[in-house]
Amino acid sequence: MNKLHIKKGDTVYVNAGDYKGKIGCVLKVFLGKQRALVEGVNIISKTIKPSAKNPQGGFEKKEASIHISNLNVLDPKTGKPVRIGRKLGERGMLIRFSKKSGDEIK
Repeated sequence: MNKLHIKKGDTVYVNAGDYKGKIGCVLKVFLGKQRALVEGVNIISKTIKPSAKNPQGGFEKKEASIHISNLNVLDPKTGKPVRIGRKLGERGMLIRFSKKSGDEIK
């Protein structure tokens, strides 16, 4: 499985779909499905069955996952969506960097 260009905690820009133009923080990444859970993006209404804990039941609003091809990481310097590159760092580990500004992305 290849590495993905986004990680948990990244601030991302949605570049396609109903939420195009929205900015949010990545809450969770599903590596096998190549999807990510982004805060405030792709909100769905989930039905809750009545139970002893919640006898009324009802609806719950929550985020659904979105495909990672619809996300771009924001450049730390400019705050605009950019493509990500990887290069070897000083200690031999891969470092993500912005292809536009060349800045390292934490």
